[in-house]
Amino acid sequence: MTAQLVETTSLWAAAHDVDARRPRSLQRQLGASDTVCERRAAYVLFGATPSDWSEKRAAILGTYIHEGLLGAARSEYGWLVEMAVADETIRGHIDAVQLDEATTARVPARHRPKVPAEHGVTVEDVKTKSTYLWDKVRRYGPSAAELRQVYLYADLLRTTGFEDRRGQRYLAKLGPLEVARIRFRFVNRDNGEEHVEEFAFDPNEATRARWWVQRVRELNSPEEGRRDFDGPGLDAICDHCPFMTACWGLPKSPGAAVQTVLIHDDADRTKALEEYVRGHELETEGKRMKGLARKKVDLSPAGVYGANELVWLGGNDVWAGDVQAMVDLHESAGLTVPMVPDEKAMVANLKAAGVAVPERKTGKVTSKTINVRAYKA
Repeated sequence: MTAQLVETTSLWAAAHDVDARRPRSLQRQLGASDTVCERRAAYVLFGATPSDWSEKRAAILGTYIHEGLLGAARSEYGWLVEMAVADETIRGHIDAVQLDEATTARVPARHRPKVPAEHGVTVEDVKTKSTYLWDKVRRYGPSAAELRQVYLYADLLRTTGFEDRRGQRYLAKLGPLEVARIRFRFVNRDNGEEHVEEFAFDPNEATRARWWVQRVRELNSPEEGRRDFDGPGLDAICDHCPFMTACWGLPKSPGAAVQTVLIHDDADRTKALEEYVRGHELETEGKRMKGLARKKVDLSPAGVYGANELVWLGGNDVWAGDVQAMVDLHESAGLTVPMVPDEKAMVANLKAAGVAVPERKTGKVTSKTINVRAYKA
């Protein structure tokens, strides 16, 4: 049987179309998951039309994993998953809510979770991450935006309760619930590894999250909102934002970085160069610290030391083609040994003979570099 390449319609086209019809994609009210950036939240709040289409494969894969795991938790543990909460300012869907024993007893028997939460009502948020970000997740936990999102969910639950809507009206009758715990469950979408962080609910954090939303609602236009990230090419959040062009506009010159729109006068240039020099100093000091630490642990065995694990990689044999053995095999097999001009050797020969080395333009140009030097008038 001979395999043939057959052109077929990509499954991703269907996946993107289905994702675009999801209730969350069609939602127009500000959602807790929109609060990743102040200006982005403002665009949503003001009903702006998205200016950009972005590739969503990673996000869609995350959604599939998310729905599969939560669906399994619903079936096996009786968890309350994807429950809607809302008030007049914001809405959202909580990934999972685990009720304590007292609250569980107030739920109709057929809907009761199989195992009540041991330490009080717990709001859980599930996040899928790539291996590229996994070490950062394990080391630093949830980001500020992720914390703000889950605290908005939790605060909606404790101030208004579950939304009174089809499929969860029996929960809406419970009214506001006293949230005791917050849990983040990170799942590595490349290998399935799981990392859980849980802590007590902090009402001060909930208040800060509410203030953040209130500030956005007080803006007169989206452009008054703060950009919380550094822009396309520097932050993935911006690269995949549906309002990227509306937010940043186009660069002043084709091919230039879009961040050039941030420079309006010499004062801006002065500040940018000061930031560049400061960044260079921090980078230099960081390399020095890393270099010294690397030398100090050169003989240390792999293992866990405090909050960090030392793992040694490499140390394997390096293999390279045996040119002489290949020549011998060619000759013994009656094959012609390829004779390729050696550019470096020819350049060396011409220079040694005092002959100018011929050159031609390649049609390429060198990359543009920056050199910032101290200036004294």
